[in-house]
Amino acid sequence: MTQYIIRRILQAFLVMLGVTFLVFIVMFQAGDPVILMASPDASAEEIENLRRNLGLDRPWYIQYADFLGGAVQGDFGNSLRQGQPVFNLVMERIPATLQLAASAFVFSVVISIPVGVISATRRNTIYDNLAMGFALLGQSLPVFFLGVMLIWIFGFVFGWLPSAGRGDPDLVSRMRHLILPAITLGTFSLAQNARLVRSSLLEVLGLDYVKTARAKGISEYHVIMRHALRNALIPVVTVIGIQFGALLGGAVITETVFAWPGIGRLLIQAINQQDFPLAVGAVTIIALIFVVLNLIVDLTYGFLDPRVRYS
Repeated sequence: MTQYIIRRILQAFLVMLGVTFLVFIVMFQAGDPVILMASPDASAEEIENLRRNLGLDRPWYIQYADFLGGAVQGDFGNSLRQGQPVFNLVMERIPATLQLAASAFVFSVVISIPVGVISATRRNTIYDNLAMGFALLGQSLPVFFLGVMLIWIFGFVFGWLPSAGRGDPDLVSRMRHLILPAITLGTFSLAQNARLVRSSLLEVLGLDYVKTARAKGISEYHVIMRHALRNALIPVVTVIGIQFGALLGGAVITETVFAWPGIGRLLIQAINQQDFPLAVGAVTIIALIFVVLNLIVDLTYGFLDPRVRYS
């Protein structure tokens, strides 16, 4: 188990190193932020002085090494536009993103498992065909299109729900503003999980021990709930654990569509403004959360199933 843990931690470290390197290189080649920061009538000497003061006149590999050294200590530098520490700006937005991702996660899990179970137990019925048809549609719709359609239907046509922002601090306002973004972000995961639950449960229902339980006269409800579902959910739990990290990254588009004040929207603003330190810092923190969550899932799964450790 110790070797398995060390191997997974090393893999997580290499993933983080690769992510930061790729993002740093892409942002380095995206343009010169000094030109955008300088006044239109700034002379070449003033622009060069500004570049030198910001440390952007050094080779990219030196800038990258400095970035890594600071990132290890939680120092991602200051935003070129706002002049505040990148870490503080990102931390201010993380609660909103976590709230959105957690809501989408709960929405997808609570609905997908019953839908998948009922679909598997009523295979080839009208319900099964409709459920899997909607699941396929949910996986096919682009997030931005689904978000715009929900805004148009529930925000403008019926006027039932707010279409932008996070709302006032009170609970009711926050919940009303959260409904549409959470549905938009969680629909793909819901559809994916429902199909996975169905296929996994159908596979388990065909195993010998389930047939034996039925032959003993155990009711179908108890066969499914006590014998089949527990084993059928093992691969589902693995996917669900990884999905929460994916929801954090996928929140970028959803936050932009709904003007949700999270880290994803902050990242888009940083890219549009060519705020180099803020963009790299935001991506790094998002990637770190994703990698840590995946690491926890891997270690948990390895602890529960020894075959994973020795494979």
